[in-house]
Amino acid sequence: MILLLLAAVCVLSVPLTGGSLRRLGQIRVRWLWLGPAAVLVQTVLVTVAPGGSETVHAAIHIGTYVMLGAFLWANRRLPGAPVIAIGAFLNGLAIAANGGVMPSAATAERLAGLTGGHGFHNSAVLAHPHLLWFGDIIPVPWPLPNVLSVGDLIVYAGLLVLLHRVCRADAPAEAGAPAPVAPPTAAAPLAGYPAEGSSTA
Repeated sequence: MILLLLAAVCVLSVPLTGGSLRRLGQIRVRWLWLGPAAVLVQTVLVTVAPGGSETVHAAIHIGTYVMLGAFLWANRRLPGAPVIAIGAFLNGLAIAANGGVMPSAATAERLAGLTGGHGFHNSAVLAHPHLLWFGDIIPVPWPLPNVLSVGDLIVYAGLLVLLHRVCRADAPAEAGAPAPVAPPTAAAPLAGYPAEGSSTA
């Protein structure tokens, strides 16, 4: 939930700085279904169906990051997309290095007030974590207890870039769309030859 709350804060920052959220409707997003589908699958894994095979859950969790990577690649020309991709890559790298689970720091979870539960957790304290510095090491005790990673912060920085680049007053009419091609101009006459339609008399 804290991730959705942070996303909402990013969106609300646009009108507070004079931008217009209506301009989001002009973004040309490719493979639009892929990003939300990956987030939905992650939510189902953790909150709806956390029980079952840990191996299967971990494999599906890694698969959602492959989906997110494909979505970001398809929309790599959007403002802020490269920054979001860096954050997502760091998260995916830590998850893949730990068998499908994001490593979490025990101290960060304690400071955030989190308690462990049963079933699959996309983020957990591991006995021998790899790349822990890319894991969930930042405690967020309020308003919703959670732990964040450096990658999460980079993702939200990229989201802010996207929103404020697209929604500002002087943004292009269609963010993410290819630049219009200028119409061809008449070719200049070769040296020593008159231009077409001109008279040499």
